[in-house]
Amino acid sequence: MNNFKSYLDTHITLFDGAMGTYIYEKGIFIDKCYDELNISNPDLILNIHKEYVDAGADVIETNTFGANRYKLKRYGLSEKTREINYCAAVLARKAAPNKFVAGSIGPLGVKVEPFGEITGEEVKSAFRESASALLEGNIDLFILETFHDIRELELAIMAVRELSDIPIIGQMTVHDDGKSSYGLDLDDIVHFFNKSEVDAFGINCSVGPKTMLDFVERMISRTSIPISVMPNAGLPQFIEGRHIYMTTPDYFAVYTKRFIESGVRIIGGCCGTKPDHIKKMAGALAQKQTRLKQTHSIRSDITLEMELPDPIPVAQKSNLAQKMCANQFVTLVEMVPPRGKSLHKSLSGARILKEGGIDAINIPDGPRASARMNPMAMGVRIQNEVGIEVVLHYTCRDRNLLGMQSDLLGASVLDIRNILVITGDPPMMGDCPQATAVFDIDSIGLTRVVHNLNHGMDIGNKPLREVTGFYIGVGVDPNSINIKWELERFYQKVDAGAEFVITQPVFDPDTLKKFLNIVHKIKIPVIAGVWPLMSLRNAEFMNNEVPGVTVPDTILKKMASFESKEDQQKTGIEIAQQMAALVKSIASGIQVSAPFGRYDIPLEII
Repeated sequence: MNNFKSYLDTHITLFDGAMGTYIYEKGIFIDKCYDELNISNPDLILNIHKEYVDAGADVIETNTFGANRYKLKRYGLSEKTREINYCAAVLARKAAPNKFVAGSIGPLGVKVEPFGEITGEEVKSAFRESASALLEGNIDLFILETFHDIRELELAIMAVRELSDIPIIGQMTVHDDGKSSYGLDLDDIVHFFNKSEVDAFGINCSVGPKTMLDFVERMISRTSIPISVMPNAGLPQFIEGRHIYMTTPDYFAVYTKRFIESGVRIIGGCCGTKPDHIKKMAGALAQKQTRLKQTHSIRSDITLEMELPDPIPVAQKSNLAQKMCANQFVTLVEMVPPRGKSLHKSLSGARILKEGGIDAINIPDGPRASARMNPMAMGVRIQNEVGIEVVLHYTCRDRNLLGMQSDLLGASVLDIRNILVITGDPPMMGDCPQATAVFDIDSIGLTRVVHNLNHGMDIGNKPLREVTGFYIGVGVDPNSINIKWELERFYQKVDAGAEFVITQPVFDPDTLKKFLNIVHKIKIPVIAGVWPLMSLRNAEFMNNEVPGVTVPDTILKKMASFESKEDQQKTGIEIAQQMAALVKSIASGIQVSAPFGRYDIPLEII
């Protein structure tokens, strides 16, 4: 059998029940890799499949829910990913030659960006590895099940579709409040699947039949795609050291009829269900299967596609964005927030810079892990009272994801339009080394978060129905001793949604030229950082104590050739002016620091 989609058009379809909990009941303890049993104990898996076939299941799932390189790595089995998946498909086909075989794929078991460091391409690569082996084993369809993160599920669907056009069933798991672990509700889930490339979708695991029926009745009128349900056998009870699922097969039979009456097209069992449950479900299904009829209609008052508003065009996001989109050279000056609450000096400096024609003021967020005024508060005051745009640094160090989204939405309301996303220096570098660092995500993940907000999606991919309009900048270090790693991260930031980049201060012209020659194909505006050195001591400090900054020996020797600080400062400014002249000829803009709050110096250099 191989045309599952045609079968689904004319039949209500019964899947098998649980694999993992049933293996556990057979005496295999949870310290064992259940997926590896396809190789080490194939008779056990084969017999379980046969039990479900004998019970009346139309579709048998492969024993591969956790058979991906990341989960298998915990058992030292990642190199056997292909073999485990291929053997699983062969076993299922052997047990069910006249039934459909579904290749089971579950989540990777690792955090995916923006919640973790695993990139989208790495996620797809892992799913492709498992899926290709299942295809070699001659499966009829894929079931992507028990996903908590809808972004990971989306990547899994994309990976499978890159390999094959056979049917896909996608299934999310939700809590008893109808929401996913990342806050998506049932409407959001239906909206996602309505736009996806799945042939059927639904929910599985976590809850029992009654709660799942409640969810289905809310979902089914919002889609024309076949719906699947695979509930747990209720909630497990801990009895004599074992978790036991108490919901009876007869109860499942009752709810099988109710699922069918509600319009469900695919039914099966998840954790705690056994062949006895499937046998009772098959009996109930036989009573309802005389002919397939449409038992629901799509409500006319529900819009199937919750259209997101269009993102704001880049050139309309800010004055800075407009100039860079028009290929005009831009000028920025960095202004560090004060350690206290007074902004008198900062506002006075901002007025000097505006009168001097500077395009925007760049405000760091706790540079070198220092405890300073909130840069958003400072930025809002500068924009409102001086009338010059700011570029707000935002670090991943100090807030969890919830706080980040809250801050970013607030920044948008306060008319902050330019944002520079950075990972942030660890607290141990600063004046409060005992402080706790959060680092839920890094700058790559946060760039994706801001990009999603710009497209009306929150951190859980839940539609916001409104968009932010941030012009997204990121940092890069052309001086890095591991330039290959730095470039890889830079390319990932661009893929995540970066729209411009500001470099760390560069003192060596050849370093800047080499970097720009490498990244010119990316077609992203590069603003080069220039730092005027005020003395030999300042140069030595920058070279040795500021991460991402390298002062060439030639400059250090040149500064050391002068005894007076005045001559050293004059030399430092001349060097910065020479770099500025170079930057104007090869980059999209320049950012100059204002050492010790001297805002006349950046104007002199620019």
